[in-house]
Amino acid sequence: MAGGARAQVNKSHKTRFASKSSRNVHKTSVKEKSKINKPDRNAMKGARAARLQRNKMLREQKKAVLLKEKRSSSGTASAPRVIVLFGLSASTNISSLASDLLALLSSDNNPTQFPAVASSEYRLRATVLEAPHGDFMACMDMAKVADLFVFVASGNCSSEKDSSNYYMDEFGSRCLSVFRALGLPTSAVFLRDLPCDLKRRNDIKKTCISSLSSEFSEDCKFHPADTKDDLHKFMMLFKEQRVTIPHWRTQRPYIMAQKVDMVADGSGNCNLLITGYVRARNLSVNQLVHVSGAGDFQLGKIELLKDPCSLNVKKEGDFMDADETNDSQVIKTLLPDPMKQEPLLVENIPDPLEGEQTWPTEAEMAEADKLHKEKKQKKRSLPRGTSEYQAAWIVDDSDVSGSDDDDEDIDNGMVVDEGDYEQGHGRKFDLDDDQASLKLRDSDEETETESMMMDNDNLTKEQIEEDIRKIKEAHAEDEEYPDEVDAPVDIPARKRFAKYRGLKSFRTSSWDPKESLPPEYAKIFAFDNFARTQKHVLKKALDMEQGSVDECVVPASSYVTIHITQVPINIASKLSIQSKTMPVVACGLLQHESKISVLHFRLKKHETYSDPIKAKEELIFHVGFRQFVTRPTFATDSFNSEKHKMERFLHGGRYSIASVYAPICFPPLPLIVMKSRGDFSAPVLAAVGSLKCIDPDKIILKKIILTGYPQRVSKKKAAVRYMFHNPEDVKWFKPVEVWTKLGRRGRIKEPVGTHGAMKCLLNGVLQQNDTVCMSLFKRTYPKWPQHWFPMSN
Repeated sequence: MAGGARAQVNKSHKTRFASKSSRNVHKTSVKEKSKINKPDRNAMKGARAARLQRNKMLREQKKAVLLKEKRSSSGTASAPRVIVLFGLSASTNISSLASDLLALLSSDNNPTQFPAVASSEYRLRATVLEAPHGDFMACMDMAKVADLFVFVASGNCSSEKDSSNYYMDEFGSRCLSVFRALGLPTSAVFLRDLPCDLKRRNDIKKTCISSLSSEFSEDCKFHPADTKDDLHKFMMLFKEQRVTIPHWRTQRPYIMAQKVDMVADGSGNCNLLITGYVRARNLSVNQLVHVSGAGDFQLGKIELLKDPCSLNVKKEGDFMDADETNDSQVIKTLLPDPMKQEPLLVENIPDPLEGEQTWPTEAEMAEADKLHKEKKQKKRSLPRGTSEYQAAWIVDDSDVSGSDDDDEDIDNGMVVDEGDYEQGHGRKFDLDDDQASLKLRDSDEETETESMMMDNDNLTKEQIEEDIRKIKEAHAEDEEYPDEVDAPVDIPARKRFAKYRGLKSFRTSSWDPKESLPPEYAKIFAFDNFARTQKHVLKKALDMEQGSVDECVVPASSYVTIHITQVPINIASKLSIQSKTMPVVACGLLQHESKISVLHFRLKKHETYSDPIKAKEELIFHVGFRQFVTRPTFATDSFNSEKHKMERFLHGGRYSIASVYAPICFPPLPLIVMKSRGDFSAPVLAAVGSLKCIDPDKIILKKIILTGYPQRVSKKKAAVRYMFHNPEDVKWFKPVEVWTKLGRRGRIKEPVGTHGAMKCLLNGVLQQNDTVCMSLFKRTYPKWPQHWFPMSN
């Protein structure tokens, strides 16, 4: 900038005039620096050392848990590993493979008749089971107890031509899908019958692996198993391998029976003796046990026996002083403590005076109808010359005060409040009217009646075929027109649908879960907080596992004989016969698991089952090791609502909710659904799934849709007919909202004429080809089964 008189002059800094002390006033002196609190180096060292020590302790705890698990599953003191051989096709010979394995494991030239084999070379004990091809129940029961599942494929397999896989037939594919639903343990694929020529051998091996690899997980390896060297290589790998089993099998102790006996007690029942190894967890004599297919029972005693298949030969002399019974040395006998033994409580005993229902029983309503008819038929004695007007003022002693007439009933109608509507204080309709219309597709009584017809042995072949045809037609109609019904002509709709109510919103409208419960709810048990109860029960079981040795507890991997009391003789005889072809499993139950409640399962219809499955039909549920008979209701699996819509059939291709009365089971547990075919043949696979929750308050609503058709349309107004057949029904259902299939909503304004036509107002222009609908709901419940367990029938 040019100089001059107008040049800008800035004020200079005065640093040259400041003292040294004022220059350093913003700086911290050396003395004050020493006064500032700094973290102590020793304290830092201590915190870091504590953190390192804590991490080290956590690592050591994890190592100890893994080491304990490895020793319990693969140590010399662990229970014999169960090896199950399953042929993927009928042409696969697994008997020769089982013989080769047993010969390899018992190479000490001391074969034994005991089911388990001990090999000192591999430091391993094993039980080899052959899954019979074609026997689905036996294969499924063996898969539940397997520690190693070996799938055997044959190189010269001749499977069905229409099969999707050349090395696996239809039965093998169906079983494999069930094994996946149960949870596969450690598994491997053996390739047998490979040619000796090296080139052809490698080609067939590659073809087999490429064909089957998509059916198994990445951890499942393929091994040739034709020679002894091939089996030796696999066993050397297997003995060091960590065995993985499904999580649900680690929650409860179980025994796979090596021997089943029965001793009569003289009271019509007997004591069932099951001998085998305790697996997974410790077993208490105070626990309840479930014998698969037979039911829940208490234990009389547990006898701890000397292990007949021990690898520790040096310790045999320690048991010379023990008592010998039935060629087995009893080391210790455990008796239950009456104060700690779990009671065998199945159903709650209801108090008939508690929770009285305001709705009268059928007997009371029948008696009231009889009195009403007698009252109508009774002639009144009146003075001569009395007119009708005068007679109306004369009251008999038998007249009931405060009775309402039919017109007042109709005027009360249905009330919709925040989505719920209730009946007025008019008369209660007879329930027999609800049973009279059996031809209607939405009737619950129809379902029960047809189920009884299916169970009737006196039906002819033609009648059975006719029933099956009707069920298939109803299934197809339900898929095409779900929930749609027609109001009966001969019965008023307000009587036929007296139990139904309207909802303004299925998702958000309230429904009291304690309202009008059935009598079966007085027999079941419910939890205030199921998650908290489950956590407490599992913690109690874990404390028993990790705690000190109790006088009533036998540790896992012990060889024992359990005495199960109060077993019916016919059931014990069936179990003795069954033990020769398939494993008999006794599973220890957790607390509360013998009590009945409402269980909800998430299941899907199996792709191999094509017949319709109707609601409330008798099905057999395999839940883990447990089996029980149920008659479920099906519902849609709703994620965004507390209410679920009932389905009349279990439709394929999607998941549904099945609600049943059944003994309590704590999840997670797999579910396999079997359906009996009515004859003496074995049940067939129907569906697979898993246990979702236990909640008696879960609301399952049955939905029906009444339809009507526009007769005359004037913009937003329309005269609708054929939804009802008398004006009284129109007045009764007037508070309920109507809607159309093309998206309009509205309400009923008034009845028109005497044949059930009505005038409706909608929120938009109604088209002539549209259909006017009304949705009604009622709560449904499962059906109480006649017997709980398959062998009880």
